[in-house]
Amino acid sequence: MSSTTSLRPGIALGPYPQREDVRDTWLDRMAATLGGVVRQFAYGRRPGHERFLALVAREESSLKDLSDQDMRACMPDLRRRLYSEGLQEALVARSFAIVREVATRRLGMRPFDVQLLGGRVMLEGKIAEMETGEGKTLTATLPACTAALAGIPVHIVTVNDFLVLRDAAWMSPLYKFLGLTVGTITEGMSPAARRAAYACNITYGTNKQVVFDYLKDRLMLGRDTGQMQLKVEALHAEHARAGRLLLRGLCFVIVDEADSVLVDEARTPLIISNVGDSSQEERVYGEAISIARQLESGVDFSLLPRRHEVELSDHGRHRLAELAEPYGGVWMGPRRREELTRRALSALYLFQRDKQYLVRNGKVQIVDEYTGRVMADRSWERGLHQMIEAKEGCAITGQQETLARISYQRFFRRYLRVAGMTGTAREVARELWAVYRLPVVTIPTNRPVRRRAWTERVYATAEEKWRAIVESVRQLQAQGRPVLIGTRSVSASEHLSELLATAGLMHQVLNARQDQEEAEVVARAGERGRITVATNMAGRGTDIRLAPGVVDVGGLHVIATERHDARRVDRQLFGRCGRQGDPGSFQVFGSLDDEVVQHYFKKHTLRLLRLLGRSGRPLPAWAGSTIVETAQKAAERHHGRARRELLRTDDQLSDMLAFTGRSE
Repeated sequence: MSSTTSLRPGIALGPYPQREDVRDTWLDRMAATLGGVVRQFAYGRRPGHERFLALVAREESSLKDLSDQDMRACMPDLRRRLYSEGLQEALVARSFAIVREVATRRLGMRPFDVQLLGGRVMLEGKIAEMETGEGKTLTATLPACTAALAGIPVHIVTVNDFLVLRDAAWMSPLYKFLGLTVGTITEGMSPAARRAAYACNITYGTNKQVVFDYLKDRLMLGRDTGQMQLKVEALHAEHARAGRLLLRGLCFVIVDEADSVLVDEARTPLIISNVGDSSQEERVYGEAISIARQLESGVDFSLLPRRHEVELSDHGRHRLAELAEPYGGVWMGPRRREELTRRALSALYLFQRDKQYLVRNGKVQIVDEYTGRVMADRSWERGLHQMIEAKEGCAITGQQETLARISYQRFFRRYLRVAGMTGTAREVARELWAVYRLPVVTIPTNRPVRRRAWTERVYATAEEKWRAIVESVRQLQAQGRPVLIGTRSVSASEHLSELLATAGLMHQVLNARQDQEEAEVVARAGERGRITVATNMAGRGTDIRLAPGVVDVGGLHVIATERHDARRVDRQLFGRCGRQGDPGSFQVFGSLDDEVVQHYFKKHTLRLLRLLGRSGRPLPAWAGSTIVETAQKAAERHHGRARRELLRTDDQLSDMLAFTGRSE
């Protein structure tokens, strides 16, 4: 697959344009990975396009004195030429100049040159890595408007419904002036409303909503997706399938927070399913949890938290057979019995309440580990979700019968052109190229970055770390500085909240329990002396503006209470401060009890490392940083392997379904 495949203007791309599946061999993947390294080194930090910026400036000078009416009069000719001649540099420069001028007049925001660079990079089918606070929402309008004016349906994919509605409404005066229609796809919309939204020139939606709508279309089409067949059916059939489809195909997508959507989310396949009858299962799941609670860790089973697996010992298998004998039925088969027990043990010991999930209104709801947001309509596969429901005493929902499934990797590779923007992509640049053939280009900042990194402090125990964080917050608040504290889980944010309250420090908590208030809470995090505790959601997409006087005391200070499994997530948190030339600083507090360290270091190694610390004092700076970075890189490698394995599994399942006549 190539991101530079010709994206023809106009809509004459067939009833449902999309790219066919391309299967990479092992040799293809190795060549792509090596090619990605070379490409990133050679071009990743030099966006170029100086000539293009000069063209835009020249076009813009000719627009300054035009009235709104005269500006609108320019549009039909530009649309006609873009439609017929394609995305030629001169035409793109004129389009960008018009968008820039209209944005200045209608939105009060004039795109900077670096935003023009980001827009041009995306129009070429690349990832624009732009620092947080550089105005990615406005930047996306440049390629989106240009492609839409050329008659190409555009999807702008972002991470939640709030950003979908906010960004579409915020940019709508610009689109309206240019004569472009804009639609939004959010939770709970009817099929007719979705169809109308996708019929617009530009459609905003979350990655999850767009993928599920695509899967619904695939179920509608079945195996018969040939363009000619759909055209003939549309001419002769009274209720042609083409008229009942939701999307118009997969032409051009701009992915906001591209690292989150294309990499982090890629570990989870998207599945459409039917809920089965749970009457028989409820008893079995309850029995499994009861049996699992009687097994002893270290004797009957071992936990493998890094792989999120449980391993039964020989002693455990014998013990399990004894415990299961009174139940009969499914418990009589050794393989079935052991599989049920492994899932029950995983539910009990590897999945923790207020960390991987919440319980709301008697229902188990998954928490996204990368964003901290609740994914209310998702469930774990193969009975794990039902095991957790049994563990928590919730009603059993019944296992799901899979109707269609696809991974994010396979879905986004089906677009004729993919582009994206994010503040953090360079760490996964090789993977983005190997999987999607997407180059990453780092865009310079509009103003020099004044963000300062304070020395990382790693303590021997979590208790010492939390005490140090509270003391640091107390000192910073006394200086009048606002503080944003990032935590990895709901439980960690609530634990810190209790410590701050005990210390008499007023603060605001933002986690998956308060996700509806996210934008408001984060927007106020720059007020003088304000303390905000947030999980990893930390307001991606929401600006933190500094209140008057805050610049004088050093700006916003960000504290990370532990390292995440991915360095990119840490960088996103650090990027909440020091935006658009504002001053700011950040610091990491860690401990040898942190999850990423515990998972990737042996227990005896950790015992030796604890000797480096003194009571209440952090480990030597060189030792602390080395320990955490080693664990973090190991975690990144592990998750990268998991994503590659998912893609291989997805390809294999697709081949099996194709053999049986199923579409996905």
